[in-house]
Amino acid sequence: MRVDGTEIRSYGRRAQTRTDHLRLVAQYLGWRAAGALELKELDEFLLARAMEHDSPTLLFRLGCEYLISARVIRPGPVSMVERIAHAREQAQRETYDRLAHEFTPARCAELDALLVTDASLGVSRLRWLATGPVEASAAAVCAEVDKLAFLRGLGADRLDMSVLPAERRRFLATMGRRLTPQALERRDPQRRYPILLTVLAQSGTDVLDEVVALFDQAISAKVGAAERRMQQELAERGKSARPCSTTCWPSSPILRWPMRRSVR
Repeated sequence: MRVDGTEIRSYGRRAQTRTDHLRLVAQYLGWRAAGALELKELDEFLLARAMEHDSPTLLFRLGCEYLISARVIRPGPVSMVERIAHAREQAQRETYDRLAHEFTPARCAELDALLVTDASLGVSRLRWLATGPVEASAAAVCAEVDKLAFLRGLGADRLDMSVLPAERRRFLATMGRRLTPQALERRDPQRRYPILLTVLAQSGTDVLDEVVALFDQAISAKVGAAERRMQQELAERGKSARPCSTTCWPSSPILRWPMRRSVR
């Protein structure tokens, strides 16, 4: 361009210069500025992704990738962070609204009871449900069957969580198992009840699978032990048996002496 390098230092001193050049470069590349329509579409995209993922870093990256694919100039980082925070709040409200028909007074009381320490267990029902068996034994099968009966008594097998995306359900269930009962109690009901309801529904499926797997392992262990015991008994029986010698003579007198020829 035959421009003296020292002149670069003065580039951008005029505020309008960089704005004008940015507009020209975007026009040349086929990009457009983020107007009201583009920002509305960005907000809708972030809300849909926030229903699946709650990580702000991931949402920021997905939002930037969406703008690149749409050839829209990205707003400033502060504006993006504010929109991501708004999308996460909207996702929490949307989650509660989709499950609001489940949050009857009786259901909310049952969910809150999961956070209370049970005297017979020594822990809360939430921690009890999240603690899996350590071995495939009859006692472990009985313990998991007790969990299954408890969950079905709360109607966990009849909960329909299909109104939420699978990733959202997985995220809420993971959060419910990771947080302590005290931390969940401090959360507002709009956030606490969807988490507990998702844990309840997911536990109903997980415990049923665990019962079937434990029963199968216990039966397989019993069958294997019976086969080994049978093989040992057969081996011991074979050792104790005494085979007859081939050189011994028969004891019957008829077989001892050769038969005479009949004389006509």
